[in-house]
Amino acid sequence: MKKALVAYFSCSGVTAKLAKELASAVDGNLYEIRPAVPYTSADLNWTDKNSRSSVEMNDRSSRPALADTAANIDEYDTVFVGFPIWWYIAPTIINTFLESYDFSGKTVIPFATSGGSGVGDTDKYLHPSCSEKTNWRPAKRFPNGTQSADLKQWVNELKL
Repeated sequence: MKKALVAYFSCSGVTAKLAKELASAVDGNLYEIRPAVPYTSADLNWTDKNSRSSVEMNDRSSRPALADTAANIDEYDTVFVGFPIWWYIAPTIINTFLESYDFSGKTVIPFATSGGSGVGDTDKYLHPSCSEKTNWRPAKRFPNGTQSADLKQWVNELKL
């Protein structure tokens, strides 16, 4: 495999754990996508229509600011982008991340964590955040408890 980066956004630690396992499986580097203003538990209360995450997810143009844009994307051929599923799609901070870099000529592979819901319209809303010259792969959801062997099998199936 060419040089890989595993960039991820995680609030509860579930996606972070999977991203670390994936980075090990692909012998890649790890990069945490962090919001400029960290999410509190109140921000993540999806049952409150006025919570920060609810407001962001109800506005497709929402682009939460990043804490930094220090991912050295130019160094990588393949970029895995991980996140939890919120409202059947990726959190809008993932759009912010993708729009902050030029992925032209690179392979971008989204992966998601979710207790039960699928990736929904994730590709529909994320793919336009990248250049047309990006080699976009469909998003893949992993349930809690995904094992390292499952990740390695998935990576092998990607034929990178």
